[in-house]
Amino acid sequence: MLLSELPAAACPEYYKPYLQVLGEVELLDQLKSQSKNFPNFIKSIPESAWTSSYATGKWTIAEVLLHILDTERVFQYRALRFGRNDKTSLPGFDQDLYVPQSRANQRSKQSVLAEYSCIRAATVSLFETFSKEELIRQGTASGVPISVAALGFIICGHQKHHRNIIRQRYLNTDQS
Repeated sequence: MLLSELPAAACPEYYKPYLQVLGEVELLDQLKSQSKNFPNFIKSIPESAWTSSYATGKWTIAEVLLHILDTERVFQYRALRFGRNDKTSLPGFDQDLYVPQSRANQRSKQSVLAEYSCIRAATVSLFETFSKEELIRQGTASGVPISVAALGFIICGHQKHHRNIIRQRYLNTDQS
């Protein structure tokens, strides 16, 4: 499914910036492409920067990366539930409670890379099973309707958004 095929009503307004950062992409292609590119990005992060933040009170690079992983797991679970036609409304999650519990600053780059590879492989595997009908199916999470496809695109856009922030604010590079 192309991003341009996603109906506007399939995604809450506050997630749209994650979609906009993607440009016109095909969902499975983007999930697979990121699964190859993002590990290279993680490997490129200097060890000296791993537990640094760009300002007092901001997450470290390691914490941002674990936030990306945790969020992908949550959105993957939502996609599974809605794709299987589960009509149960799902609660939101508080990312600020997850980050300290991740113990990201005690994690090695290699362990984060391994975990990312597993999570993304599971995401790709799940989205490969969805039919066009299942991709447009909607459920309710955090009190708002959202489609399975939107969840997949948000996973991609959320990762790209945070990669861009790490490059710009933490590593002071300006690559897109």
